[in-house]
Amino acid sequence: MSENRILFTGGRVFDGTGAPAVPADVVVRGDRIEAVRPGGGSAIEDGDQVVDCAGTTVMPGMVESHAHLTFPSAVGHIDPSFNPPLDVSFFRHMPTPDEHLAIVKRNAKILLDHGFTSAYSAGSLTPVPTEVWLRDQIAAGATPGPRLRAASFERDNNPVQMGPDGPKPKRTGPDAVREFIREQAAIGFDSVKLLMSNDDVFVEGGSMITQYSREEAQAAGEQARESGVWLNCHAQAPESIKLAVRSGFRSVYHCTYADAEAIDLLEEHRDSIFLSPAVGIMWANVHEGAEYGIDTATAEKMGSTRALRAMSALYPELRKRGLRVLPGGDYGFPNNPIGRNARDLELFVRLFGYSPAETLRAATQYGGQVMDLPVGLLTPGYLADLLVVRGEPAEDVSVLQDTGNLLAIMQNGAFHKLSGQLPTA
Repeated sequence: MSENRILFTGGRVFDGTGAPAVPADVVVRGDRIEAVRPGGGSAIEDGDQVVDCAGTTVMPGMVESHAHLTFPSAVGHIDPSFNPPLDVSFFRHMPTPDEHLAIVKRNAKILLDHGFTSAYSAGSLTPVPTEVWLRDQIAAGATPGPRLRAASFERDNNPVQMGPDGPKPKRTGPDAVREFIREQAAIGFDSVKLLMSNDDVFVEGGSMITQYSREEAQAAGEQARESGVWLNCHAQAPESIKLAVRSGFRSVYHCTYADAEAIDLLEEHRDSIFLSPAVGIMWANVHEGAEYGIDTATAEKMGSTRALRAMSALYPELRKRGLRVLPGGDYGFPNNPIGRNARDLELFVRLFGYSPAETLRAATQYGGQVMDLPVGLLTPGYLADLLVVRGEPAEDVSVLQDTGNLLAIMQNGAFHKLSGQLPTA
């Protein structure tokens, strides 16, 4: 990577903090942001690469907070065999580990192509450490994709475990939970995911079933801290949300049916917890699933219609309480493929009452915080992950859904994409 400067000049800069975009220059040297100069007019030095950003917005690369890169469907690559509960034949013709890694590498590139330069995993599809391999290959520059925080497959605490040889008993209890977390940490995952509640997709009324006891949840939190991994969970039932918060879980997915006590508890812990509602999949099931067998009646049976209503009532309140709520919508299903991830930002505005600037902050600054890395802001010393976007996403986030509007995608100070429509010198 050249240590010469790259100067983005003439555009408006949204720095990720939620402040309005303003005319400014952004200076990149190596893999870091060297300076952000409001008002522009930076002096050009010998060897500078100058990118004329007139008529565009320069902003941080986005962070996908609920990534499922091991799920098979992506734009241009739809796999209807992973479409629970209607079709799960994917598991009867499982790709080999090498084949699955190839699919995941493809998905990672597609996500980066759509402006997401970092991704926080919400769980692997299988116990194979595919995400660990992917994370390390991306970090080594061997394959393109968002820098990744890899997560284990989802432990559901069902005392019966299904497998290729049929059902067999599975250990439960605090010691079994501890063992699982130790195993996943030893494999190399950054975080471990538990299904604290079930789901209506699998069991009627499942979203209101809490699957772990207080003792198991506390053991999980203690072991995660001992093993040096983060703890994430699928939690929809009020009791499951409260158990997760009290036990030190870091990221709570869905949080759909939080009651008043859970909301107060979340607010009390707002500096240590992240929420990712995954509104994208609920919207897709209710409004965009017919082609894949999810009609109105099926969406009702799956709980998606009720969940979308509940989220639309809950998240405006969590916004008011100052919770860090991040876009990330369970992409990877046929009707919700990887690559459509930026749609979540529009849903935050339309359904949750966020302003466009607040939504961009959630996808950038808060995303950097969940990654626990110097990304998500355009500020000196941070990694040079940035987008040059045609238009003004801080006023209309929908422009981010069209890759044609992403004129440049930079990661670690190197261009993943640089459109010929941007004059350079």
